[in-house]
Amino acid sequence: MNWKERVIAVVAGDRREQEIARCAAATGAEVRAYGFEWPEGGIEGVARAASFEEAVDGADVALFPIPGIAPDGALFAPAFEERIVPTREGLARMRRPGHIILGWADANLKGHCEALGISIHEYEWDDALMLLRGPAIVEGMLKVIIENTDITIHKARICCVGQGVIGTLVTRALIALGAHVHVAARNPVQRAAAYAAGAEPHELAGLAEVAGAMDMLISSVPAQIVTRDVLQRMQKGALLVDLAAPPGGIDREAAAELGHKFVWARGLGSRAPVTVGRSQWGGIAERIEAAFGERS
Repeated sequence: MNWKERVIAVVAGDRREQEIARCAAATGAEVRAYGFEWPEGGIEGVARAASFEEAVDGADVALFPIPGIAPDGALFAPAFEERIVPTREGLARMRRPGHIILGWADANLKGHCEALGISIHEYEWDDALMLLRGPAIVEGMLKVIIENTDITIHKARICCVGQGVIGTLVTRALIALGAHVHVAARNPVQRAAAYAAGAEPHELAGLAEVAGAMDMLISSVPAQIVTRDVLQRMQKGALLVDLAAPPGGIDREAAAELGHKFVWARGLGSRAPVTVGRSQWGGIAERIEAAFGERS
């Protein structure tokens, strides 16, 4: 496709978005960026916008972060001093037909886009892209565990809740490091796969009983299934790592009240921003081409 005819806004995020913006500019498209840490020396071919509205003004495509949107409607922007909430007035500045590509959208953003005739393309659940950024997430998770425990992963008793794409990679990595891994999953095929990999499988209904013997619990399920009842069974000070997108999978308030150590490890793909940014751009570029009918 003729990228030089396209205007792309890259809004919010972290160092992954720096690389995505760099890749977008390399196509020859006009690229504007706002809402993430700006590197010294800038990004070749990318204009730094002064506001969300300036970034999306006249844009054919707006790229929002992989981690999506917080419960208050703000885009993921951990190193930025302002909350960035896409408003209907701001989005109305986009050129039609407009397209927004992001991890996942909340009800408010979907409502704005439906009213404005802007298409939303979500890729949080794209298994191929998830696998490509999976190694960075696993490496980041291992860093979180090492920095927040006084025991080794080797021989530690760890429960992994959920066995989707990321949960499966986490389980395999922990087994490889010598942990005693237990897996709680709803899907019987996923439990069987965990067993074949060397973990002890459990139904989600039995999670509370399993939790009492664990040193750590890691959840990758974006629904709060690690409840107070489960957390009450765990030994005080156990490490809880939530890898899930909002609203998360662990009751954070209960964890704090019960004296557990809790880490909501969002955005772990930023551990390797160049690798992850480039892999995500591949999927984004395909979606842009398809959106404009220029990809079979």
